Amino acid sequence: MDTGLIGLGNMGAGIARSLLRAGHKVVVYNRTREKAEALAANGAKVAANIAEACATGVVLTMLADDSAVEAAVFGEGGILKWLPKGGLHVSLSTIGVRLSERLTNEHGQAGQHYVAAPVFGRPEAAENARLAVVAAGRAEAIERCRPLFESMGPKLMIAGTWPSQANVVKLTGNFMIASAVESLAEGIAFARKAGLDAAAVLDFLTSTLFTAPLYKTYGTLIVEDRYEPAGFALPLGLKDVRLVLQAAEANKVAMPVASVLRDRMITALARGHEKSDWSVIGRVAAEDAGLPGRG
Repeated sequence: MDTGLIGLGNMGAGIARSLLRAGHKVVVYNRTREKAEALAANGAKVAANIAEACATGVVLTMLADDSAVEAAVFGEGGILKWLPKGGLHVSLSTIGVRLSERLTNEHGQAGQHYVAAPVFGRPEAAENARLAVVAAGRAEAIERCRPLFESMGPKLMIAGTWPSQANVVKLTGNFMIASAVESLAEGIAFARKAGLDAAAVLDFLTSTLFTAPLYKTYGTLIVEDRYEPAGFALPLGLKDVRLVLQAAEANKVAMPVASVLRDRMITALARGHEKSDWSVIGRVAAEDAGLPGRG
């Protein structure tokens, strides 16, 4: 299948390589051209601009935040202008519900289709086609790009016919991950302060009560005090928590734990961890407990 892909950060580049390995023809575009050219060796065609990435009629975006998506879609020379009528924009990014609703409306007015399909998984999952995809939109549009989703990973959830429903699922999942990371941060600090071997405690708990992979992955990062290079950078985590709070308030849903997570992440940023993985809140919890770092 021919597709364009805009946004080649850690996640976008991995997705591009997975699509290419699956036999898709991928036209890639990134503001930093070197990132796009690096994929030429994998068989990607490098686009000089967004217009070229849209020429296939199907374009994926994997961008950092709402403002980056808005610039790529609504900016001068953006997707809205260059995607042909009947064309399909698939946003893989974690964005706000309000922006997803705007994308749905404006693409529709332009005679284009829009599918929200945010993904779960860290960069290594993107690289190895192990992402979980949550898609929402018109059934025929989702079926049109199903081969792309199946090349990204083994799990696809169709959340509904209104695209923003997929964004709600993604924000819910990221909130739950962040909550688990916070509980790991506090629990590991508690065990260490009590004089226990935190690695042994983590191994016991993650092989009995808490066997989900995220507990092992993030627990290990916290026990080892290892937060660079970031698989998911702290500012992105804070962005997602803010989007959760924004959408929750709009729906009159109280989420007090999300407020705690926001404050914990702001504290981590204030302590200089802007380039760290969002699990660096484990170091903040340790510091607040009066424990020495392990860096």
